[in-house]
Amino acid sequence: MKENVIQALFSAAIGAVMAYLNILLVPFVVLLVVMITDYFTGMAEAYVNKTLNSRIGVVGILKKIGYIVAVAVGVVADYLITNALIKIGIDINVGGYIGLVVTIWFIINELISILENLTEIGTPLPKFLVSFVKRLKITVDNKAESEDENEL
Repeated sequence: MKENVIQALFSAAIGAVMAYLNILLVPFVVLLVVMITDYFTGMAEAYVNKTLNSRIGVVGILKKIGYIVAVAVGVVADYLITNALIKIGIDINVGGYIGLVVTIWFIINELISILENLTEIGTPLPKFLVSFVKRLKITVDNKAESEDENEL
């Protein structure tokens, strides 16, 4: 009986979070997958190059946790902006975009890191893939910078 209550509460909490973060769900899951992939390709690269170090591995994990915290900050900012707009009588749906942009930015960084790790291991990669991912990062960075300049 007690297990059913815990399962029901956990399911309700997860359901509420997913309903709130519906726009962010798929990108966040993709972020988790690429973070795990980057970690393991980084470990493989360190093993191949004989630079495997547990301290560096822990730093990598802490960095990945920092990514999740940064996404959470973006989600909180989205929530605050949406509620502030509602309080002043503006009812437009602007929720989820800061968290989404932060998540996509981290996904692109992780993809670049995965490609770099694979290159260091000796995996042959098509040049167009490396160029595409790097160009994608430059495009996102430039778009974010131009948005910042427009706000000033």
